[in-house]
Amino acid sequence: MGRGKIEIKRIENSSNRQVTFAKRRAGLVKKAREIGVLCDAEVGVVIFSSAGKLYDFWTPKTTAVRLPRILEKYQTNSGKILWDEKHKSISAEIDRVKKENDNMQIELRHMKGEDVNSLQ
Repeated sequence: MGRGKIEIKRIENSSNRQVTFAKRRAGLVKKAREIGVLCDAEVGVVIFSSAGKLYDFWTPKTTAVRLPRILEKYQTNSGKILWDEKHKSISAEIDRVKKENDNMQIELRHMKGEDVNSLQ
């Protein structure tokens, strides 16, 4: 005996909506895992709840590369430009600040007397 069809519309009751979200999210992740294993596909699923909480899933083959590589492949295959020059310059600035932060942390460790073997 099959289940009856439901009308696809927003669930008004918040607790019912949360339960449905959790169950359907689990089902979606299960299907993503299955297609990754069965078809040796790179699969990534990103879900944001209505509260803004992030849920993500990556097949083991995709784990190392994650979102940047997937977005790059999407951009190449679809021809849609996701990252314009402004975003690239912001990304470069973030990388520069990260390097500067790493150097400052090393310098701070040296000032504390830690990791002195790396000093010249």
